Amino acid sequence: MGILVDERTKVLVQGITGRQGAFHTQQMLEFGTRVVAGVTPGRGGREVAGVPVYDTVEAAVDKHGATAAVLFVPGALARDAAFEALDAGLSPVVVIAEHVPLQDGLDIAAFAAARGAALIGPNTYGLCTPAGRAKLGIPPGRIFRPGRVGVVARSGTLSYEIVAALTEADLGQSTVVGVGGDRVVGMSFVEVLKRFAKDDETQAVVLVGEIGGTAEEEAAEFAKGLDKPIVAYLAGAAAPQGKRMGHAGAIIERGRGSFESKRQALEAAGVRVASLPWEVAPLVAAALGRAG
Repeated sequence: MGILVDERTKVLVQGITGRQGAFHTQQMLEFGTRVVAGVTPGRGGREVAGVPVYDTVEAAVDKHGATAAVLFVPGALARDAAFEALDAGLSPVVVIAEHVPLQDGLDIAAFAAARGAALIGPNTYGLCTPAGRAKLGIPPGRIFRPGRVGVVARSGTLSYEIVAALTEADLGQSTVVGVGGDRVVGMSFVEVLKRFAKDDETQAVVLVGEIGGTAEEEAAEFAKGLDKPIVAYLAGAAAPQGKRMGHAGAIIERGRGSFESKRQALEAAGVRVASLPWEVAPLVAAALGRAG
């Protein structure tokens, strides 16, 4: 039934009364997500799409037994909001915001690790388990279909394109996870791959990476011992060295994190690397022994 979230997950939305929080709360509810409460300090007692709003996470958890949180708060406020959710024992905690200060991102990641919580983001589209009818974040629900292909990615736009192509090819998804595009994020590719490795419902994995950092090379090392096929797509083949392209983490430094180094590492680990996004679905079908 996928990883991290499912139909039993009780979701709390921080920043629920804001424009984005209110809009995506409605979208999550329509997808089937169990959104049980929202939090906006000073707005307690209101409702958004029928969801009760509280002033604090503690009050919302005590009243409704929330187990996970998704944050629709500005980057400057993400640290305090994430700390409040983590301190209440929620997991996963999904931090959608970009422009989270680097030190704040480090603090959030360290606190999540200390609490043993799964942190998704910052700068993420969230995650979705179609088979469990749970979506925490901003991806369009209509592109997903329940199935047995796990997806882990840094890029939202590429994830949507590839997931839509998988769905069109009748290759449904178990869980789709956006780890986030910042220099510092919570769960890594490897941590998500470990969960997919243990999930009996996930038969194949798609990894959507990009230039910058060493997360894909680390994933390649882990993939050597994985008995499930992995198909990857890497963005940034034409990016100039030393220049950030898009995400804060998408920068090649001192020869590390280049497109070629990632591609070589993944292929050496037996990962099939697509040259273009629309090649992913046929490669997954082939890996699963299905006609393309």
